[in-house]
Amino acid sequence: MKWTDSEDIAIALAEKFPGVDPLTLRFTDLRERVLALDGFDDDAKISNEPKLEAIQMAWYEEWKDAQS
Repeated sequence: MKWTDSEDIAIALAEKFPGVDPLTLRFTDLRERVLALDGFDDDAKISNEPKLEAIQMAWYEEWKDAQS
């Protein structure tokens, strides 16, 4: 997975951290969780706020659906 694979990253995060509301995380914490995912293989230096925000919003959608 790369930084631009926000949907795939969101699914992986939702599976690994099912009880976490993604909107409660700071971007620095989100970045560390993404970097620690199995299958994530991209340069840590190219992460930025828009990419992290896209991941956070996609993860939020996954989390919200799981709460229903």
